[in-house]
Amino acid sequence: MQVYTLGEGTPEVAVVGAIHGDEPCGARAIERFLDEDPDVDRPAKLIVANERALERGVRYVDTDLNRCLPGDPESDQYEERLAHELMAEVRGCTALGIHSTVSYARPFANVACLDGRERGIVAHLPVEQVVDFTVVADGRSAELPGFVDIEAGHQGSAAAADNAYDCLVAFLQVTGVLPGDPPDPNPEFYEVTEPIYKEPGRTYHFRGENFERVAPGDRFADVDGDSLVADEEFWPVLMSDDGHDVLFGYRSTYHGPLSSLPPLDRTEATAESADEATDD
Repeated sequence: MQVYTLGEGTPEVAVVGAIHGDEPCGARAIERFLDEDPDVDRPAKLIVANERALERGVRYVDTDLNRCLPGDPESDQYEERLAHELMAEVRGCTALGIHSTVSYARPFANVACLDGRERGIVAHLPVEQVVDFTVVADGRSAELPGFVDIEAGHQGSAAAADNAYDCLVAFLQVTGVLPGDPPDPNPEFYEVTEPIYKEPGRTYHFRGENFERVAPGDRFADVDGDSLVADEEFWPVLMSDDGHDVLFGYRSTYHGPLSSLPPLDRTEATAESADEATDD
């Protein structure tokens, strides 16, 4: 794990790339940002997490780093030990995790147990959608307090690296690390309701588009050539033919623009808006 610290003092803001080694866009965005030798208004950490997997071009070495948080320093699994080290680095930080996907070309944000601080951040990232993964977030970075993830685009693409860089800069602006005004896109908000798992040995083909409504009765996929028909409406998220061995994707509910959500009261908001976030 490589940890770069910008500015003086103890960082309370962090960016984490290469949680998965086959998703290099975060590491590329961090490298690009560091090459610019930026001046910062408050300290921040930039972390390239799973260097070993990144060098090999694989998702992980022993186990999925983003499924074993908070980790175990005594484990014989490399990623479980690394997860413990990563948790120590981001503890007390508002953090952005950078990922990519095979299922969708444009960037979107992932959260879990959305609170005021996270809402104030995702409202000002250059993304079109925000997805709440609370129901399936066990062991993922998005579940950590003050942690927001993005899917930057297609895995391995130059566009994903560019999108990751844009999100990194906006995140550092909204958290007061960089000067300037972050974007204000008012993304659409979706809430995952359940995963759809693949049956072993069967071939799946997704016929729809992620984030586009599937109506009751719509044929949204084929399984071994047979139609898979929706019994109720949903919006697909991270759904693809071969993105995962056992997971086909997720069903979600669409709630409208983020700005239309009622005020949050599950936790005290530390950043209900960009202005409050930059006052930390």
